[in-house]
Amino acid sequence: MIGYSTIGVKDIEAAKKFYCDLLDSEVQVDVGRLAMIGKSTSEPMVAVCNPFNGEAPSCGNGAMIAFPQESKEAVDAMHAKALSLGATDDGAPGQRIEDVFYGAYAKDADGNKLAFYIFG
Repeated sequence: MIGYSTIGVKDIEAAKKFYCDLLDSEVQVDVGRLAMIGKSTSEPMVAVCNPFNGEAPSCGNGAMIAFPQESKEAVDAMHAKALSLGATDDGAPGQRIEDVFYGAYAKDADGNKLAFYIFG
């Protein structure tokens, strides 16, 4: 099980607001340049941070954080919510693998790729 995933961001305050709003969660840990966002520290979290080395954040090619959903409608809703919060579309909701995987993709303001999905 994943404890948390960390992504680099330019604007820590904007990133905290985006991910708290998107995930209906709260900042669980905030140490200035890094904030961990989730429902509790005992559940998986997303950490946003200004990179330790002081350089600009960069996205990994092929790196992505995937958020499971309960239904195709929930996938659609999370994708729409991300876009309404300022994310850009990176793949409209749809069936990706025949009757197995339904997903949607977006990128946050820093270019971090997000997936919303359901199996089945």
